[in-house]
Amino acid sequence: MQDNIKKKKVVVMTSAHPRYDNRIFTKECMTISGAGYDVSLIVADGEGDDIKDNIRIYDVGSSDGRRSRMTLSVLRICRKAVSLDGDIYHIHDPELLPIIPLLKLRRKKAIYDVHEDLPQQIFLKDWIPSYLKKIVSFVADIFEKSSLRFLDGIVCVTPVIASRFPFWKIVLVQNFAIKDELISFHSTPYERRTNSVTFLGGLTRIRCAAEMIDAINLVPSHLNPILQIAGEFKPSSLESELRTNKNWKRVRYYGWLSRVNVAKVLGKSRAGLVLFYPLPNQMKAQPNKFFEYMSAGLPIIASNFPLWRKIIDDTRCGLVVDPLKPREIAEAIQWILEHPKEAKEMGERGRKAVLEYYNWDREAEKLLKFYDRLLGPGTECNHTQWLT
Repeated sequence: MQDNIKKKKVVVMTSAHPRYDNRIFTKECMTISGAGYDVSLIVADGEGDDIKDNIRIYDVGSSDGRRSRMTLSVLRICRKAVSLDGDIYHIHDPELLPIIPLLKLRRKKAIYDVHEDLPQQIFLKDWIPSYLKKIVSFVADIFEKSSLRFLDGIVCVTPVIASRFPFWKIVLVQNFAIKDELISFHSTPYERRTNSVTFLGGLTRIRCAAEMIDAINLVPSHLNPILQIAGEFKPSSLESELRTNKNWKRVRYYGWLSRVNVAKVLGKSRAGLVLFYPLPNQMKAQPNKFFEYMSAGLPIIASNFPLWRKIIDDTRCGLVVDPLKPREIAEAIQWILEHPKEAKEMGERGRKAVLEYYNWDREAEKLLKFYDRLLGPGTECNHTQWLT
């Protein structure tokens, strides 16, 4: 590797995500760092500065609320970003877009990583009054697109999101699974596992938290079914509400889990649940957990959205259900538990699909080539070192 590559400084910024966010830190930062770039990550979580896996983490302090996060935190991140004097800046939140013109005045390269369809996401925000959502969505779309002239590149997580932006500025880097990250040495052989099914991620109403709990109680009791859930409730009051549900007795709640413990939980499960309400922004999403379950060799029970149905039909790795009907969810769980041989084969086909296509290796290569293109001739990094 050329020495000049090691001196190229990448500054990654997020005001809303945790420092060890799976996409931001584990996938993108570690990939870029492993390829020879000097990577710094600026966060706003109040947990202090740190160094992990050769990535320097700078914390500008947590905010006291949404308004503070979108003003004071952004100003603090801007100040820290300028002081680090990077060669290329990679932001992960739309509220950081106002920083970009300042960086361009300093002749810096700037990338915007788009995780969500922002105009559509506005309609899911409970804190925005319903009568304002259409206006706010329109303004958000104008704001985001008006920032394009200051950006050198846009990293999009799904084809639907990519379709919103000029093709010559984008690269599609999908949130596919790291091949062996969630394969645990502690896994129980599939045929000897308890009759548990698992949901990982944010626990919200629109991600069927209540429907999953109702569904597990509809599975015949002689099967001893268990619903394993891990993640944070949003809002936190939802946890208290659901714990009073008479069906909670079949739930095992683990809270937030490290990636190692996520692998352990999946290693004793019979299936993974990906159940979202049929809302426009969610129907077009490609949840990380979808591919993580596949990577762990689990069959999937998913909402019957066209995009998700196509993936499952193509790979024959699971079942689709109406996410608003607990009885239908329960019937799918029951089928998985009563057909362990077929369910195991579904999981094996999903795992094979990840090894062949739905994996981070392919997406990482696209991200690194995108960096090469933005930084210009003579800056090509070692695209294989990050794998070693």
